[in-house]
This record gives sequence, C-alpha cells and structure tokens, in this order.
Amino acid sequence: MSISKKMGQQPDAARKARFQALSNYKNDQFQNLVPTPALAEGESMTKVLCDFFSKQPDAVPKQELPSVKTDLKNLSSTENVLVWFGHSSYFLQVDGKRFLVDPVFSGNASPVPGSVKAFPGTNNYQANDISNIDVLFISHDHWDHLDYLTIRQLKQKAQKVICGLGVAQHFEYWGWDKKKLAEKNWYECVDLGDGFRVTLTPARHFSGRLFTRNCSLWTSFVLETPAKKLFLGGDSGYGPHFKEIGARFGPFDLAILECGQYNKKWPYIHSLPEEVIPEVQELNARNFMPVHHSKFKLAQHPWYEPLEKVTRFAAAAGIPVTTPMIGEKADLNNLNKAWEKWWEALI
Repeated sequence: MSISKKMGQQPDAARKARFQALSNYKNDQFQNLVPTPALAEGESMTKVLCDFFSKQPDAVPKQELPSVKTDLKNLSSTENVLVWFGHSSYFLQVDGKRFLVDPVFSGNASPVPGSVKAFPGTNNYQANDISNIDVLFISHDHWDHLDYLTIRQLKQKAQKVICGLGVAQHFEYWGWDKKKLAEKNWYECVDLGDGFRVTLTPARHFSGRLFTRNCSLWTSFVLETPAKKLFLGGDSGYGPHFKEIGARFGPFDLAILECGQYNKKWPYIHSLPEEVIPEVQELNARNFMPVHHSKFKLAQHPWYEPLEKVTRFAAAAGIPVTTPMIGEKADLNNLNKAWEKWWEALI
C-alpha cells in the first residue's frame, strides 16, 4: 500500500474558498484562539529531535501492559459504558447509541511502517471487534488519531462521521459516501435526533499529516444525550477555551482529557499533568478520564508518568478520576468508584 494513499488529501479549492470567510482561518491556515507556538521560547526543532531519539529511562514499558477483552458486539442496549483502547481511542455506548472516537487499530502511529509501534499488549482490539457505529468522531488528522488502515475497515460500520472542517476531504479521497460526513467549525452543531446533539468546540493544537500544517481543523466535542453530557477533549494545550466551554455547556458528567506525550519544550500544544486539574475545574466536570498515553511513545517522559501524576493531582484536589485499563468496561452510571492503579505493578 502506498504512503500517498495513507496520507489522505488536503482540502480542495472549493473548501478553501469557504474557509476564507471564517474568523479562525487566516493565510490559508486554521488558527488557534490564542497565539500557540509549536515550541517553547528558546527551543529548536533540531534540539527536540535530538532529545526525541536519545534513550530515555522507562519511556516504553518493560513488559506487556494488562488489558481486558470486553465483548462489544453483545453489550446490552441499556448499558451506558466506555471502553478505552489505549492512547486517545475509545468506544462509548450511551442511551442506546454507539460512538467511536479517534480509533487507531493498526498498531502504528506514523506514516513510516514499523515506526511508532504500539506497546506490547495495547493493540488487542480491532475493527472486527465492533459492530455498527452510529457516529465516528475524528478530533484531527494526526496519525495517532486518524489511521487509514482502521478507517478503511470501518467504512461499512460507521453510519456517520463528525469531524472538523477539512478532515472530511480525507474520507472522500478514501471513498466514503459524502452523505455520511459532517464537517463543522467550532461551536457548530450536529443534531442526531432522539435527544442527541453534538457541538464542536475549540482545542489548542494543530493539524497536518506531513509537512503542511493547519489545512484542516482540530477540535473537541460536546456530546449531549438524553441522560448524559460528555466532553470529548481531543488533543489540546491549556487555554481559555476550557473556561468558555464550561460556561456554555457545563456541568459535564465526564470530561475525557488529553494527558500524555507532553514536554516543557512544547507546552502550548499538549497539556502538562498539572494543567489537567484546572481544565477539569473550568469545564465544571464531575469526573474525568485521562487519555493520550500508554500505547505509543511520542514524548520522552516515562510511559506511566501521566497516570501517576494526574491521579496524584486529582486526589489532592478531591476530584474523581476514571482510570480503566485497556478494554476494561467503565460504567458511565457509576464512575466514582475506586479504580485500581493498574500501572503501579509495572513500574
């Protein structure tokens, strides 16, 4: 399979013409709400790359990570559950509808085969473990969130795709029916009927599958169902958008927030663990689940550090945190239980 096919396709002229009128699009690129340098002041990409390829202690697990195999095809329709697949991929069944977020089942988060491989034990779920999906959410088009091989396998399973502006171009290029695709700007909505509503909300990040950045929009999502209100965070650095989203849509039953692949050399595009708690508070979320960790090495911190730090900070702040192991079923009606710190046995 050619790399070019996996790359997808940048927005066409018609899309770009529509984008020109948007307040968050300038100089042929989507923009964050606040200035967002890729690197901290004084840092260089050369130095970052040198650090990235140097050996770091505990950056990858020394043994296979534990997981549970939940039978997703035979869940009772009355169950409200979340199943995390590692990194930022997870399955939701809420009030009878089924959702899939940023699935990456190929075991590879890079255009280069054999690089950025999934940790042992973290790639046990595949597309054929899932039956039909009502909505597939794609937060942005980075390789660790939009995986061509996975998307190809979901083509007949997903009834609708909801994504940021420009991301649907990839799906069209890969042969998806345009009628299934809903690409929106921040604060635009998709009414799914039956009391289900999705609003795209800002994130502080960037997009792009190789050298050209920000041709498509990165986003978070507010998912409102008849019984629940969920924040699906996507990749984001800390910023004023969390308080705005909380004011507009909170309180949330659960916020799913990025916590991993961070570094003080790039503090604006990924949240540091100490920033996650203020995000939860500003969103007015009753509980949160940290994601974007424990499957791929995309930064230099120990693989377990995001979980270790964020659970400690949450305990100090008195905020419930949901930390299932991969594949473990989390009951959305009973999140405030004592979760096992499964990673501690592997340190």
